[in-house]
Amino acid sequence: MRKMVTENSAPPVSSRRFFLEKSIQIALGVTVLSVPTITCAKVLEKPKIFGKPKLLAKRSLSLFHTRTQQELNITYAVGKNYNPKALAQINYFMRDHQTGKAHPIDPKLLDILWSIQGQMGRKGTYEVISGFRSPLTNRQLQQHSFGVARHSLHMKGKAIDIRFSGAKTNQIQLCALGMKSGGVGYYPDSDFVHLDTGTYRTW
Repeated sequence: MRKMVTENSAPPVSSRRFFLEKSIQIALGVTVLSVPTITCAKVLEKPKIFGKPKLLAKRSLSLFHTRTQQELNITYAVGKNYNPKALAQINYFMRDHQTGKAHPIDPKLLDILWSIQGQMGRKGTYEVISGFRSPLTNRQLQQHSFGVARHSLHMKGKAIDIRFSGAKTNQIQLCALGMKSGGVGYYPDSDFVHLDTGTYRTW
């Protein structure tokens, strides 16, 4: 059974453009009737969120941890301002499930996730397979799993392994490749994508 980590927040938006239009329309008393979508094939440059964030951009994520069976629906930032309490909740949610140890998660990593779901034009939930890893857990994985880096960015809170509900993992991969905002690893046999905030590289 899934366990809910609660926060009274809005569900994740589909795109930055949609949120800005919606904010303006609500202010003018206009009803929003449709949600524009963006295909990954057209994603050719880094999203503006990594340059100058839109001041009205409210950023939310829906997360489900496959190891702890916990859910978290949370708004973690508005424009340039990150919510410290929300980030603390995310740090705990992304904790090492074996040791229980938590570590600060890089907000850039959250922005990458938020941008990808916007580029896909989808609302949905990220299935988190691995967030933060303690050095102990990372060493154990090295002994039993192929491709686990000795100095993995998971140990710094700068990496995550995910799927996304309703989307194929190769679609996530294509969006991340188009953004060029960090490392992108694609594991089709295990059906997940690795994302990190390190230098842009692929495997």
